[in-house]
Amino acid sequence: MIEFKFKINIKNKNMNQVSIPRHGYHLVNASPWPLLTSVALFGLTIGGVLNFHFFSKGSLLLLLSFFFVIFCAVLWWRDVIREGTAEGFHSSYVQKGLRYGMLLFILSEVMFFLGFFWAFFHSSLAPSIEIGSIWPPVGISVFSPWRVPLLNTLVLLLSGASITWAHYALICKKKEEAIHSILVTICLALFFTGLQLAEYYEAPYRISDGVYGSTFYMATGFHGFHVIIGTIFIIVCFYRYIAGHFTPEHHFGFEAAAWYWHFVDVVWLFLYISIYYWGNKKVNLYI
Repeated sequence: MIEFKFKINIKNKNMNQVSIPRHGYHLVNASPWPLLTSVALFGLTIGGVLNFHFFSKGSLLLLLSFFFVIFCAVLWWRDVIREGTAEGFHSSYVQKGLRYGMLLFILSEVMFFLGFFWAFFHSSLAPSIEIGSIWPPVGISVFSPWRVPLLNTLVLLLSGASITWAHYALICKKKEEAIHSILVTICLALFFTGLQLAEYYEAPYRISDGVYGSTFYMATGFHGFHVIIGTIFIIVCFYRYIAGHFTPEHHFGFEAAAWYWHFVDVVWLFLYISIYYWGNKKVNLYI
């Protein structure tokens, strides 16, 4: 491993020059948040299992653990923001490592959704006799791909364009344009979430209605969860931009939010094509 070093000179009491080797990497100080977040996530898991099995106080443990996770995450992110802005620890080497980390995180999310697509195509390409040897299964009334799903697709594509506009405006030091475009992205994201909640409310089937309900709600529901996380991410970046945390040369936090949002857009395109459009067609493999 190549270690980049530079030297700073300080003076001691005798005014002699003392050379101290330094490097461009950030050696993180001890933090309580990784441990506390792990404890909170463990409580969240136990509370969820107890709640699913209708145990007493299971919902209380689930709720308390959820708020504890949010509390730890907010304080942990606060420390990271302070290290990268006020304390100046996020050098070019650190930012490079953060970019690699974000890319690996997005890759892990791709594999996460790959499992949902695998389950969907495994059930739809060879539908079993138990569901009528046809896809969608007998008795399932699916959504038209040309109504709310198509509108949601257009909304997400517009939001991807607006956040790209915001990134360009930030680099070009056009603050007013950047603020407007980020606000447009946030509004479109909230509109998408509202449309998806309305779609779930009007759906004639639930997650317990066979393999179609399970694959549909798991895939689209987890995508909706990622949209909510991405919306919070962009809102935090909006506040940080107003607070002056970003410059044209130092704005990895906003870049990470933009990458994440484009990932959400691409996943939705695959969901729309496979589940809403292709999955809406009757496929009978035995007749």
